[in-house]
Order: sequence, then C-alpha cells, then structure tokens
Amino acid sequence: MCERSHLNVRSFLFSALLFASGTCMANTDLRKVVDNSVEPLMQQHGIAGLSVAVVNKGKVQYFNYGIANKDTQQPVTQDTLFEIGSVSKTFTATLGGYAQASGKLKLSDNASQHLAALKGSAFDRISLLQLATYTPGGLPLQFPDAADSAGTMLGYFQQWKPAYAPGAQRLYSNPSIGLFGYLSAQSLGEPFNVAMEKILLPQLGLKNTYVSVPPDKANLYAQGYDKDQKPVHVGPGALDSEAYGIKTSTQDLAHYVRVNMHPQTLGKPLQQAIATTHTGYYTVNGMTQGLGWEYYPYPIKLQALIDGNSTSMAMEPHKVNWLSPAQAPPTNALYNKTGSTRGFGAYVAYVPSKDVGVVILANKNYPNAERVKVAHAILSVLGN
Repeated sequence: MCERSHLNVRSFLFSALLFASGTCMANTDLRKVVDNSVEPLMQQHGIAGLSVAVVNKGKVQYFNYGIANKDTQQPVTQDTLFEIGSVSKTFTATLGGYAQASGKLKLSDNASQHLAALKGSAFDRISLLQLATYTPGGLPLQFPDAADSAGTMLGYFQQWKPAYAPGAQRLYSNPSIGLFGYLSAQSLGEPFNVAMEKILLPQLGLKNTYVSVPPDKANLYAQGYDKDQKPVHVGPGALDSEAYGIKTSTQDLAHYVRVNMHPQTLGKPLQQAIATTHTGYYTVNGMTQGLGWEYYPYPIKLQALIDGNSTSMAMEPHKVNWLSPAQAPPTNALYNKTGSTRGFGAYVAYVPSKDVGVVILANKNYPNAERVKVAHAILSVLGN
C-alpha cells in the first residue's frame, strides 16, 4: 500500500496529471485534497459523519469520516444510508422522464389531465413541465402547516391560485415538483413509493436506495443531527417521498452518477428519461434548469457555483428565460443538486465530458456553500 506523501499545495496539479494512471502519488494527492477540505469542515460545523465518493473515468474512490451514530459509534462507510433531501428530486424527475418515454404522459400535458380531482382548478392551465421546473405560478417552498399531510394536500391544490402567470417565474418548491412526481406515478398506475422502489430504482441498478428503509437495513441508516445536535430523522409530510424522501449511500449514488454520465448502459426508456432530465428548459442567473438537475457551463468559477446554490435562489422568485426549443445536453456542463433534511446534508456534482463526479453525504445539515467548495476543489483536480 502506498504511504501518504508530504506534497505541498503546488504539487496538486502535477499529481492530477498522474491520477488517470493510478499511481500512488495521484491517489495520495486526491486523499490530501479531500482530507484538507473535509476535516476542517466537520470540525467547524459539528458534523458527526461524512462520506465522499469520487468518480473518475469509470473508477470510484471512497473517503469516509466519523460516525453514523453517536450512540453506537458505528463508523461511516460507503454503505451507510443518508437522507439526501432534495437530491431526491432528480430521482422523481427521472421517474417522470421514464413515464414519458413509456408513453404514459407528456411533459406538455396539463396537470389536471392526470388527476380528476384537479379538474376545474388552476391546474387546468399548468403543465407537468411547469410543475417539474418550479414555474406553475408561485407554489411555495413548503406546504402550509394545515395542508402538510396526504389527506389535506389535494384540497390545498384545488383552492390554490397562482401569484404569477404559469411559466413566468421560478420559485423553488417542494409542492411543485412533488405534485409532478405524484402525477408521474399515477400515470404508471402505481403509488409513488411503489413506482420508485419497484420500477425505477431496480432498473437504475441501485440496490441500497430506498424511500422507506426496510427493517433489515435499519443498521445502515445513519442518525441525523439537527443544529442543536439533537438526533432527528425526516418526518412525514405531504408529498415527502416525491420531494425529499430518498435514503441512499455514497456507493449507490456514485453508481447513479455513472449511469447519468453513461446512460447507454441502460434500457432505451431510461436512456430517454435521463436525456429528458439533462435537457435545458430555461435559464436563470447563469444556471440552466433541467428536470431535477441544474447545470452550468464547465469549467465554472467557484463563486458562480456557490451563487447558483444560494439561499436566494431557493427562497426568492426569479424571472426565467425559456429555451425554445429546449436545449439538448451541452458538450461541456457541470450538473449538480443539493439536498437537505433537518439532520442531513447532501451534494452531487458531475461533468460528463470529463467523466468525473463527486458525491458528498453528511448526517448534519450544513451550508450549501461549504458543500460546493469541497466538490469544486475535488473536481478542479480531476477535471484538469
């Protein structure tokens, strides 16, 4: 086994050139980049456990830190299950793309075409694409408390009135893409959890990814910790599975990144589904909105990537510029998605043209900017 060398920061670029050949120096250097990014971050933000997967030209390396559970002291591994929050939206988007590829829906369909209970509401004039891209007219980030249950959400949608013309403004929203996922599963004739766990996830080759963690995998499920370091797991809510409900590991997410970069390894409907999620539908503030995924020209400066994943992008409305026709996946682009629950923080980024990607999962919700910095540092080494 290679011993860790004492390379200085100026040696990183040189080592990156050696990485593809799999030399000890390159592996050691990547370890130093990850260690130097992650270890201070965990200390600063009180993160108990964190796992990183680095995908580089078909190979995956894992870097695991800390513990999955303070009570049991179980160490984090690449099989540890983390809540990934809104990274789940990329799975929901893929399910919708699969439903379209299977002839069950069209993104141009009005939402009420797929649920009779929505007929006569604002959703007679709102498309599935607008739901999937947060542009139905101002659905909020979260459901109001009174509507945040399976039994009350439809009543909320039936009474809801857009604040903006559908398609005019982007306002990031769990109810928006959550309803898209709900209707996509309806079109496939299954409840969402069944459609995800029995149809989509197996076809993607994911064997340790769940909406509901089964009892025999409970020992792998990390304990999350909130801002006060109290133990917490995600709770039930309206369209929770669709918007932020996936639990998975860095090993499975690394595989997910690889099939997103190489969809030709999948069946035809899933190839089409992934192409749909990678398509650009509109631009806003330098970011191109795909389905679930968001992307940028690559290479990209760190600050631009931080700005694209900022609080203002999530909390404020932004005027959109629709692409007509929709844009096929560009040659050089960085795709990414952040995700959080009260006790977990996730980030995934990948660059298909370079065949590189990064997955970062932690059992603490910490600022998006810090996740982006770690990923950018790693990709800057790999992408040269």
